[in-house]
This record gives sequence, structure tokens and C-alpha cells, in this order.
Amino acid sequence: MVTYNDISPRVRAYADRRLLTRAATNNILGQFGQVRTLPSKSGDIIIFRRYNKLDPATTPLQEGVTPTGKTVTKTDIAVPLSQYGDWIGYSDVIEDTHTDPLLQEFTDLLGEQAGETYDVLRAGVLCAGTNVLYANGTARNAVNTAVGKTLLRKAERALLRQHAKPITSIIQAGPNISTKPIPPAFIAVCHADLKMDLEQLSDWIPVQEYSSQGAVINGEIGASGLIRFVIDNNLKPWEDAGGAKGSMISTSGTYADVYPVLIFGKDAYGLVALGGKGSVNTYVSNPKPSESDPLAQRGTIGWKGYTATAILNDLWMIRLEVAATA
Repeated sequence: MVTYNDISPRVRAYADRRLLTRAATNNILGQFGQVRTLPSKSGDIIIFRRYNKLDPATTPLQEGVTPTGKTVTKTDIAVPLSQYGDWIGYSDVIEDTHTDPLLQEFTDLLGEQAGETYDVLRAGVLCAGTNVLYANGTARNAVNTAVGKTLLRKAERALLRQHAKPITSIIQAGPNISTKPIPPAFIAVCHADLKMDLEQLSDWIPVQEYSSQGAVINGEIGASGLIRFVIDNNLKPWEDAGGAKGSMISTSGTYADVYPVLIFGKDAYGLVALGGKGSVNTYVSNPKPSESDPLAQRGTIGWKGYTATAILNDLWMIRLEVAATA
């Protein structure tokens, strides 16, 4: 496969920027994790290391007696990277005769696909966390109640009890890794089907009524208490997994669909890319004579990248499982 060198630097740079910009539109869960970049040629596993908290030193010191020191312990989380990618092929006839700007159109499609691919992968990892609260009952198969204010306050309490720190900055969308500050808050990510129930909360503040719009998060819809809510439809419900549906959304019409709501504090999870630019690279090959294509009839455009997501501290992230009012 011929890559960048097959097209001019000007076109190559345009395609690269556009792909990464489009990918960022789906970069919801990529905004809040602890980001690490694994340099090229450094293997395909990165280790996140956490030195564990020391117990308080509550025993008074005795004159002239050296106390027993503490032994520092650590937790290592090894995260293997995996490679993902896709491509589109096109013919010289389409390139020569089609009225649409094909490079732009194909780049848009692939950019959206790359962003959504990474977001779906992240959602799968984060929704498998073990710290969970149910809207009612003690298991998923009982859930048939919408999200409520009491449940959200319980989630806040659980995070604060574990010394989870509010998030104060997010990863900015774009081809380079950078951050922007936001007011301290826990972040909740959920499906759009839950928006109607969230808007019924007595302390709900819609994003349009924020005193400052400068620090609004991509996809944000509003806030309740210490929690700011962001929509991500890649957090799909478990269909028919709950209790009798009542007035809740149900795929089959019998049992309620159960929706995850991920609420997390700072450094609850980590994101790893291999190399720069968020680990997405573009590959463009214009039709060009070769042994396999002597008449230069075929061209391709594609993307490829390495990524991984890992829960770094399960106690700093909690998953609510709720139903959605139909």
C-alpha cells in the first residue's frame, strides 16, 4: 500500500487535518481520561503505576525512639494496545468524472468512523467497571426506574467517600493533545434517551443557563449537584435486561431496557495512544500505475491507529443502571 508519499504535501496535510478534526466530533469519552502516549518502537504495552495511600500516623512519637517506617506499596496496571483501521477504495473513472470532491467526502466518512470506533471501544471497557448503583433493586434484571436526584446524590457520596477528585480540565478536540480548564465537577456520560428524565430533576440546570459558556464540554446538556452531564449514544442500553417495563422504554415491549450512566472523577481511567496526533494516521493512495494496477484504475484512502483504554481506579468511577421513561 502506497501511503503519504504518493500525493503532494499540500493535499496530504489537508487530508490529515480534516480526518483528525472529523474524528474529534465523536471524541466524547476521550475528553476525560488520563492520557498517555507510548512512543513508537517502545513495545505495545504501557504500565500505569499508582503508589498506594499511606495510613495516617496516629501513634505519638516517643522521645529518642525512631518509629517503624512505612513500606510504600504500588499498584501496576498493564495496558496492551491494539491496532484498528479501515479504508475506502475508489476508481479512476469516479475520480475523473464525479462532481463531488471525493477526497473530502471519503475523509469525512473515515474521520467519523475513526472517532466512533475509538469511542465505542472506550465505552465497552468503562461500562464493565465493578462499582455500580441500580435505580431500583439490587441487580440489572430488576431495573425499571428512571434516574432520580436521590440516586445521583448517592453516586456523589460514593465518589467523595473514596476521595475521588473532581475533574478540572478536559482534553480538547483536535489533531494535537491539549487541555482546557473547566469548573470542578464530576462528569456523567449517558445516552440521549435519558435527557428527558434528567430535565425533570428538581435541581437540573440546562447548559443554556450556565453563567459562563466558555467552559462547556463537547456534548454537554446540563448539571445536577456536583455532576455535569454529557450525551454519548455509544453508551447503548442493554435491551430488555431490566424488570417489567411499566412506562419505561422497552425493545420487546415486556422488559425495560437498562441504560448505563458513567460518572467519574479525575484519573478514573486512562487512554493510551501509540505515537502522536491521538494515534490516528491517514493513508492516501491516488490511482498510480503498478504491477497490480497497470492502468492506474484504483485509489484508496484510509486510517489506522493504536489505542487502548483502562480503568485506573474503579472507586473513582461509578456506573448507574437506570431505565428511561418512554
